Amino acid sequence: MGTALQLLFTGLGIGSIYALVALGFVLIYRATNVVNFAQGDFAMLGAFSMTVLLINLGLPYWLGILITVAAMAAFGALFNLGVYYPLRNRSFLPVIISTIGASILLENGVLAAYGPQPQTLPGIFESQGFSVGPVFFDTQYLMILAVTIVMVGFQYLLFERTLLGKKMQATSQDKEMASMLGIPVALMIMITFIYSSVLGGLAGILVAPILFVSVGMGSSIALKAFAASIIGGFGDVTGAVVGGLALGVVETFGAAYISVPYKDAFAFLVLLVFLLFRPQGMFGERIAEKA
Repeated sequence: MGTALQLLFTGLGIGSIYALVALGFVLIYRATNVVNFAQGDFAMLGAFSMTVLLINLGLPYWLGILITVAAMAAFGALFNLGVYYPLRNRSFLPVIISTIGASILLENGVLAAYGPQPQTLPGIFESQGFSVGPVFFDTQYLMILAVTIVMVGFQYLLFERTLLGKKMQATSQDKEMASMLGIPVALMIMITFIYSSVLGGLAGILVAPILFVSVGMGSSIALKAFAASIIGGFGDVTGAVVGGLALGVVETFGAAYISVPYKDAFAFLVLLVFLLFRPQGMFGERIAEKA
């Protein structure tokens, strides 16, 4: 039982990272009807930004976090203007291709700047954690869970209790009607990209002390987060969170009890099962179309 509880805690921590990135996928999809395949690279940029600020420049951890979050917000706005906005009136396929191209550009740009050698980043707290019975609570995993809870709560309040959130939801549901009602659609979409970029950056900041900071980390996280968003019900915010947490738990238990080398395959095995038996996901609704 102690081992199972320890694995559950670890799985929820890893799953929280997938949930944050999956939220970015879902928000941009709802606002633009396209998938941003560079979402995982936002996490990679956040992790490398922290590495540069803390290791190379020697800044305090709190200041590095503030600068990174601000930089990711600015990057989200630039990403919207450079990747999505010029193609906003085209079909979804050119936009998707542009996000893939942006992902390749970002990864190769970071590779040219820092090389292929993985970087390491210290944890936020000096203390490694504490034990409660047979379960060891790592402080970094606790921080990941706490930030995820705060961001999910913030997102709920933003969408359900503020006028800005209502405008963002209206834009995601029907851009033309929102524009006719006087809502600045372009601004709402830009805010969505900024928020999604910040979510990705936070995921990178949180996961950097656990994983090696490398160019390929964004792609790995993005694949799991994309699978989590489909499992939860693509386009559903609650589904993105639950799917990410569930995927982290399944991956952790699979690695512990079945095979460590094949732990990455468990996420896609679960995805395959959902695509076969419940393609709309856990919280998605089945949509029927007339021939």
